[in-house]
Amino acid sequence: MTKADIINAMADGADISKVAAGNALNSLTAAISKSLKKGDKVTLVGFGTFSVTKRKARKGRNPRTGEAIKIAASKSPKFSAGKAFKLAIK
Repeated sequence: MTKADIINAMADGADISKVAAGNALNSLTAAISKSLKKGDKVTLVGFGTFSVTKRKARKGRNPRTGEAIKIAASKSPKFSAGKAFKLAIK
C-alpha cells in the first residue's frame, strides 16, 4: 500500500476530500517525527508505540574489501505493534 492508497482510504472512510486526507496524514507523520526527535514516545492505543532506540558505536567490516571500519553511534526509530493491531492482522 502506498501513501496515495492510504490517502484514498482515509478520504473514503472519513468522507473528506483527498486534499484534506493528505494534509491530515502529513500532519500526523510530522507530529510523530517531531516527538521522536525530542526523545518522546508516541503511543496510539490499539495500534502501537513509536520510540527511538540508540545504537552504540561499533566496529564493522566493509563487505567488499574486508577492511575494518568504525560505525558511528546513531538513533533509529522503532515501532512496537499494540495488542489490538496484532490481533487484527492474525
